[in-house]
Amino acid sequence: MLQINTIRKNPQEVIERLKIKNMDASLLVNEIISLDEKRRDTQTKLDDILAEAKKIAKSIGLLYKSGKADEANQMKEKSANLKESSKELGVFLDKTIGKLNDALVQLPNIPHKSVPAGKTEEDNEIISTEGNIPELAKDAVPHWELIKRYNIIDFDLGNKVTGAGFPFYRRKGARLQRALINFFLDEGVAEGYEEYQPPLLVNEASAYGTGQLPDKEGQMYHVPEDKLYLIPTAEVPLTNIYRNVLLKANELPIKNVAYSNCFRREAGSWGAHVRGLNRLHQFDKVEIVQIRKPEESYQALEEMKDYVASLLRKLELPFRIVRLCGGDLSFTSALTYDFEVFSSAQKRWLEVSSVSNFENYQSNRMKLRYKTKEGKTILAHTLNGSALALPRIVAALLENNQTADGIKIPKALIPYTGFDIID
Repeated sequence: MLQINTIRKNPQEVIERLKIKNMDASLLVNEIISLDEKRRDTQTKLDDILAEAKKIAKSIGLLYKSGKADEANQMKEKSANLKESSKELGVFLDKTIGKLNDALVQLPNIPHKSVPAGKTEEDNEIISTEGNIPELAKDAVPHWELIKRYNIIDFDLGNKVTGAGFPFYRRKGARLQRALINFFLDEGVAEGYEEYQPPLLVNEASAYGTGQLPDKEGQMYHVPEDKLYLIPTAEVPLTNIYRNVLLKANELPIKNVAYSNCFRREAGSWGAHVRGLNRLHQFDKVEIVQIRKPEESYQALEEMKDYVASLLRKLELPFRIVRLCGGDLSFTSALTYDFEVFSSAQKRWLEVSSVSNFENYQSNRMKLRYKTKEGKTILAHTLNGSALALPRIVAALLENNQTADGIKIPKALIPYTGFDIID
């Protein structure tokens, strides 16, 4: 959520910057400013009435002690009127604050100045490309054929037990999943991240804090009886560890890593591009989260970008890094780099990671602050990234490494899998 001071002081800049996200925010910004003025004016009136009521309360006792009962009774009547006025103002203030907050959560984060203009992923900016795209044999097939051939992932069984998008991993497919998870976690710990194993459900306050509510409510699995949500990513519980927390400056930076199942309804997804492992309702992912001082956050973003690139190099996968344009940028992000690996059998790039800086957008919603050495309280910056999401990594590994003898395993994974080929 944007800080009200930012909107109040620079309304036109906010409007212009949000145009990069293809949003005309002029009416909403004006509504927010109007509600904020009403809120401040009402608060001032309420404070004045409460101050006057406090003075009167003191004077009533003195008047009674002085034997001036009539004057005291008159003051009591005035005090009662002030009490009624303060009650009415309090109700009005609460309603105004509610309307203000409802308006504020409709404003997305302001994009960083480096975010290119554009409407779709076609307008994203390619930053770099690495690795050699393998030349496969003419009889090479996509991963959804390979998993049947080697009996390592079962979509039909998942459909029977749960539904579409909930596959069973088996035999070497299950071991490959476990190997990737452990590999990513070990790499994260070696990079200085503290490992967590988070809960898979969060409450409404947590989903609101990181921006899933109200923006992505329809994409989350909901347990209405308990008012809990299945997490779409470990980012949600990891970041909410620090909701309503005042950190000390020397506690920063904070670097956390976690593996979790992820659950996404993916409503409206269909077509050949979501076939097989390309899009699932439940999948595995290792997530990295950082809490940083504002002046350090963009350097941290570059470090996270370099770290994810190092994982893809170790997996020997060809990849490219793209900077998302305004139209492809998420509601909460100020700047995002996507990582895409090339799937040789499908002959297309698959997104496997997003690394984002949210600046203080999430922190403002969560009241995540830190105190400087000088005693000043400042909103921290939050960052997160996939390191990495497994389904499309597995799809690319299977397709790019298929041979006549089987699917070769990258050297970095062999100590984790215990085998060097799927046959």
